[in-house]
Amino acid sequence: MLHHERLRPPSHDYPADEWNVIEKAFHPEFLAQLETMSALGNGYLGMRGCPEEGGPNAENGTFINGFYETRPIVYGEEAYGFAKTAQTICNVTDSKIIKLFVDDEPFWLPNAHLLKYDRRLNMKSGTLDREILWETPAGKQVSITSRRLVSFANRHVAAISYCVTLLNAQAFVVISSEMATNDETSAGGSGGDPRLARAHRGRVLHPRASYSKDRRIVLCHATESSRFTLTCATDTALESSCPHSCRVVHTADFGQVAFTIDAQPGCPLQLTKYLVYHTSQTVSAEELCGRAEWTLDRVVTQGFRQLLASQEQYMDDFWRRSDVRIKDIREDRTKRSTVEIQQAIRFNLFHILQASARAEDTGVPAKGLTGQAYEGHYFWDTEIYLLPFLTYTSPRIARNLLAFRYKMLPQARARAKEMDHRGAMFPWRTINGEEASAYYAAGTAQYHINADIMYALRKYVQATGDEEFLRDFGAEMLVETARLWLDLGFYSDAKGGQFCINGVTGPNEYNAVVNNNAYTNLMARENLRLATEVVESLRATEPNAYNALVQKTALEPSEANAWMHAAENMYVPYDEKLKIVPEDDNFLDKEPWDFRKTPADHYPLLLFYHPLNIYRKQVIKQADVILAMFLLGDVFSPEKKKRNFDFYDSLTTGDSSLSSCVEAIVAAQVGDLDKAFRYGMAALLMDLADVGGNVKDGCHIASMGGTWMMLTYGFGGMRDDDGTLSFWPRRPPEDNAVLRFPVTYRGQLLEVEIGVEKVEYALREGERLVIRHETEEVELTRDNPLAVRTVSGRWGPDPE
Repeated sequence: MLHHERLRPPSHDYPADEWNVIEKAFHPEFLAQLETMSALGNGYLGMRGCPEEGGPNAENGTFINGFYETRPIVYGEEAYGFAKTAQTICNVTDSKIIKLFVDDEPFWLPNAHLLKYDRRLNMKSGTLDREILWETPAGKQVSITSRRLVSFANRHVAAISYCVTLLNAQAFVVISSEMATNDETSAGGSGGDPRLARAHRGRVLHPRASYSKDRRIVLCHATESSRFTLTCATDTALESSCPHSCRVVHTADFGQVAFTIDAQPGCPLQLTKYLVYHTSQTVSAEELCGRAEWTLDRVVTQGFRQLLASQEQYMDDFWRRSDVRIKDIREDRTKRSTVEIQQAIRFNLFHILQASARAEDTGVPAKGLTGQAYEGHYFWDTEIYLLPFLTYTSPRIARNLLAFRYKMLPQARARAKEMDHRGAMFPWRTINGEEASAYYAAGTAQYHINADIMYALRKYVQATGDEEFLRDFGAEMLVETARLWLDLGFYSDAKGGQFCINGVTGPNEYNAVVNNNAYTNLMARENLRLATEVVESLRATEPNAYNALVQKTALEPSEANAWMHAAENMYVPYDEKLKIVPEDDNFLDKEPWDFRKTPADHYPLLLFYHPLNIYRKQVIKQADVILAMFLLGDVFSPEKKKRNFDFYDSLTTGDSSLSSCVEAIVAAQVGDLDKAFRYGMAALLMDLADVGGNVKDGCHIASMGGTWMMLTYGFGGMRDDDGTLSFWPRRPPEDNAVLRFPVTYRGQLLEVEIGVEKVEYALREGERLVIRHETEEVELTRDNPLAVRTVSGRWGPDPE
């Protein structure tokens, strides 16, 4: 079941392009959506795609990953173990403002007479580009071109090139380069997220320093509760042969470098603005300001061209490792042209990069850095939906994100102790490692996040061969998560002595605090098995590493046996009559939700029905058992997959953006071509077509990761269940269709191209790689880098 695409602007104003998201006209009714779609970021710094001129804006946002303020969570009724402190990402100083005045008339998009408007998110160069031809009320024509980037190579840096040229007349021009710190208050602060405004009493960012040097302005602020310090600094240069003067002013929350120019026709006014952000919880305001100035000194010396060149080089390398290409897909099947589909693929992958590339010592927020929804928190999304893409295309980023989870281990141990558990309990939603979910039924009860993180760890190590990370960091996390599962569950006489886990919530948040959630039990079993294997391997082969692990965890020799015994006796619900895996012990006892009587405008259900009305029905917010069938594909036979998919698909609302991609994968695996394409297109267009109607709040980063899994695992037939990379390609239903994608495996770069009759495996980088084509082992070497195999069958269910 899917929601429909929302109101879309005229297609001629938003033409499809494989490398750009293009706007050919200004549509204020789509302002909020386009701010999200055109956002730029690098994983540390993010800026929504608002105009340089300071407006109009739906939500003018600039965000630093991991820069947050805290506040007490207020409950109507307190209970032991409830999360105590909320964490919310801050909307920080806006430094991208460049206002333009021609003969004292401001350039303001809603009122401007535009002879040309072209703005594009350039996914090949990693920039936001704009070309405007404005005719003033006096008939003077003004060319305005700008190029904005948030640097991947320089983590703390953004820059804007802004060029103004009078075409047909002389005019007096003012270009005002500004920066302003948002004064977010509880009384409806302008430009702030409403939830943030209501939650915080008084302002969030408090002035610590403010000064200028020539055309450089430095503003420094700090939060009160989280004790973060932020320095934002700008340096502005103007190049022109026209006579001009400059005026610089600053206050605690504002800075301005204003150029007054006697502009002559045909004489460009080239303004370049460099923007720098630094944050810290430990250093003084003075030191942080100094760091910002050091960074500015470097990038100003390098110049905009060098920044752009490094950006384009970074993007070239990213696309070389990550680009998924398609060709000749029938429009009658997808309702979209091949160009539109290719654009959507690259749009999703590009935003994943922007959310994760420089997320060092942080996680990836659910919305990336494109909006404040979900308060900038990190969820299980990272491990289950993003890590597969990053592991197989950018393993360094994947390692950084797993290392960040490891750094949460002290807080996870403390949370487990608070909850009267052994081991470690990772938070459901967090920024600083502490649980921030105020609703335990759909938050703390989702214990499966422990197993999700360990699942991602296993996949990362298998794909990269990074045994060092497993030994030094992963093993410790495995010990503590296995301890939690053993403590949480018990051997139930009612289930024949099998190991049961009660009182948990699975991925389906429309079914909360249940006994023996199948997804949770299956993933916990994998967690316990992996912990046992790693501990026993270290004990047998690396005694020094094993002894270090014992020192860090007080590991007892008997624990591994207890974990394996629980894994081998894990209870997984099964219904003999329907021959399916029930979502939990009581799911089949519930009355199915009546979709026929549910108005189309009453989705998502959580906004229109009390949780109790939802919990007592058979209804699914997002894939649960279906997700388990994808992640643990070797546990389910093709027949069992088909029966479970048919049963659960009819109960799934699509209220979560995380459903469509997984349903598309499993639909492909069970041979349901129509649903594979339908769900696949919904996932692919989730943000670009605003399928859920809420792209204004930020990109669905996890769903974007799911689109890569859909293309590679679903349509590409990629499998890695047993730790070996294999491919089970199926002949595309279109006569000339081609799917091509790269995969980084054990440090080698493999390219897979699937056509109608054959599949080609090409070793693009590396010395030697062994994969499997179905059951056949295929060896690729530098001397023999290409292998061609026949696509054995048409579209249908996976073989046994």
